Amino acid sequence: MSQENNSAPDIGFIGLLRWGWRQLTSMRTALILLMLLGVAAIPGSLFPQRNQNPQKVDSYFTTDPTLAKWMDRFHLFNVYASPWFSAIYLLLFISLIGCVLPRTFHHLRAIGKKPPLTPRNLDRMEGYRVVSSDPASAIQLSSKWLKRHRFRIRIEGNSISAEKGYARETGNLLFHLSLILILDGVALGSLFGMKGEAILNVGDRFINTPTSYDNISYGKFQGQGSLIPFSLTVTNFVATYDPTTGEPSDYVLTTDIANPLGTKAKQVIIKVNKPWTSGSTKVYLQANGYSPVVTVRDKSGNITFQGPVIFLPQDANLSSLGAIKIPDMSPQIGFIASFIPTAGSSAARGIFSTYPEVLDPRLVLSAWKGNLGLDSGTPQSVYSLNTSKMTKIGLKALTLGSTYDFGAGTITFDGWKSWVNLQIVDDPGKMYALFGAIFAILGLLISLFTRQRRIWVKVGEGVEIAGLAKNGIPGLEAELTALARALEEATGGKE
Repeated sequence: MSQENNSAPDIGFIGLLRWGWRQLTSMRTALILLMLLGVAAIPGSLFPQRNQNPQKVDSYFTTDPTLAKWMDRFHLFNVYASPWFSAIYLLLFISLIGCVLPRTFHHLRAIGKKPPLTPRNLDRMEGYRVVSSDPASAIQLSSKWLKRHRFRIRIEGNSISAEKGYARETGNLLFHLSLILILDGVALGSLFGMKGEAILNVGDRFINTPTSYDNISYGKFQGQGSLIPFSLTVTNFVATYDPTTGEPSDYVLTTDIANPLGTKAKQVIIKVNKPWTSGSTKVYLQANGYSPVVTVRDKSGNITFQGPVIFLPQDANLSSLGAIKIPDMSPQIGFIASFIPTAGSSAARGIFSTYPEVLDPRLVLSAWKGNLGLDSGTPQSVYSLNTSKMTKIGLKALTLGSTYDFGAGTITFDGWKSWVNLQIVDDPGKMYALFGAIFAILGLLISLFTRQRRIWVKVGEGVEIAGLAKNGIPGLEAELTALARALEEATGGKE
């Protein structure tokens, strides 16, 4: 007697691929991948990203180099370009396409089809009832009532099949197709876009070349030659504040922009929610602050530095911190400085700013001498001073026009300039993502508020009606009752 073989048959390599494709393109897998994409994006919000805030990333390596190296190995400082985030993104993209497109084609073929035939046993359906109506006119009366209530009907002999709410599936598919469009837009932006930032004082000129940026990042298939040619000169910046609360009420940046280079510049006003646009490139006003203007002289009175120094705001009243570095003096000199737009003081806080506009400015200096460390080969932030190899000279608060003699020379507080932080973005996929979001909301509203149901009318010895509500949506009972009442009233019968 031969032993029965109970082992499962070998599906082979092709069968395994088909099974994997069915699993990947199932709606359950798409939802899981969508959830994973949201979870994978969390580190991008918790940790500074190298293409957005390289200074904070550098501070991680300075504070704890070992931990920072491990974080960098897992791409936590570049989450959205990491292999694991890209893998989830691509799998979600493929899953949605494989899941939604076949359903879409099937839905398009089914749109023009007639409703299904009337079931043989209506008494097994929802809301079944027998209506006291004239069988001879029931079909005609039911047809008129159903058409008036936006049902599409199918008359076969002595029965009517009616259906409405087919747009529910249309809305559902529109929502998922819009998700694909959003993913396409995001992918286009990351592959063919760029984003950079530049801080400019009033009077400075910016030329759209890579060397003009403070930081810049390109898409996978973009490079330096993809930047559109234009020049921008900051001619004025006005910030308006509420005199009572100090809250900003308006920012107005006035610029002269020549596009392309060499053409006559025209005046352009840029505001926070009003960027300048050229094609898919936009220039945004992102932030602002103050640059104190100083003059540093050596013991002989020779000027070793003169001009504005950008300081970074630390609070809502624009108290700002910065560093002034003088590597050409011997010994090298550095200042850790605070710019106070409108000075106030207290025993607990010392000197602080009481209002963001410059009304009574102070420049508080902490002077240091020694080795600035600029030749060490390690990148330094221009906004901070490394004092590990320096000696403190003194501390001084300067009013406008006053001078501080720190022994090796003097520094004079000459005035200030406003600076603005411009964000230049080229995102060719933004419009696709925008329309995708609009269509996704539209599709979601259609699928949520469309009631899909079927109603059948069958004429035999009596008039039978019944229905079926897809997904258990309420309202079918009321429609069946209304149809029964209309049939009864038309014939003068009673149920």
